[in-house]
Formats: sequence, structure tokens, C-alpha cells
Amino acid sequence: MNCPACQHADSKVLETRTGGHDAIRRRRECRECGHRFTTMERIELRLPLVVKKDGTREPFDREKLRAGIALACRKRPVSAAAVEQVVRTVLDRLVGGASEVSTEDVGQVVLDALQPLDLVAYVRFASVYKEVQGAKDFVDLLSPWLDDPAEQGDASA
Repeated sequence: MNCPACQHADSKVLETRTGGHDAIRRRRECRECGHRFTTMERIELRLPLVVKKDGTREPFDREKLRAGIALACRKRPVSAAAVEQVVRTVLDRLVGGASEVSTEDVGQVVLDALQPLDLVAYVRFASVYKEVQGAKDFVDLLSPWLDDPAEQGDASA
């Protein structure tokens, strides 16, 4: 690990802690200049290729997933920790399985995780994922909750 102050390649680890679900935080000291700095190490997961609707394949992008979920949850009472939990849920369901996964499968896993979390975030994500084109599509998307008065209060928040 190169020191950010002097670029020396040798440092010693002073302290190691878990930094979250899949990360390790290390406090380091440069052996050359004595500068202290922190590094985060993320466990590298074998992520599948994502097969898009047009048949093209691209590597699974955790940050793209997180950004899409965060956008659906924007200005909603959903914490950053809850967004990260949805990302972890999606990764847990997709990692270790097939070497390829369709965008439809990824979208459905996200919807399954968003539905109990926040109905508005669910509808926002579903409107893009299911390519909603008009009011009838939105009504069809919301129809399971229109018959349940308890859920209508959540949707108007």
C-alpha cells in the first residue's frame, strides 16, 4: 500500500476493524515518513455478468445498482443504511449462482426488497423496470394496494 504523503510502498498495519458487511478497515502507518492513513478493503465477490434486454452482456456494477435504488428512495423516509441493505440483499441472492443473470431477474429482486421498505420507492423503481408508459400501467402496478386501505396511507406519505 503506497503512502498518500510520500508514495513509499511499505506501511505497517496498526489496527484492523470490520468496516461493514463486506469491508475491512485498516489503520496504517508509513514506515518511511510516519504518516498515518486509513484503508478500506472490500471482499471481492464473484459477480455474474448481466444480460441486458438486447442480449449484450456487461459486468455487474454494484454502484450502478446502489444509484438506481437510491434514486427510487430519494426524498423518502429511507435511510442510507436501508438502501445498502437492499443492495446487500440483491447481491446475496445473485452472487454464487449462475455466471450470468438477466436484467429482469435483477429488477425483480430489487422490487422484492423495496416493496416492504417503501411503496413509493417500489413504484418509482417499478415504473422504470417495467417500462410504465401511461396512467393505465400505473393503475395496474398499484392495483394490489388499491384494495387495501392500510396501504393507501403509506402511498400518500
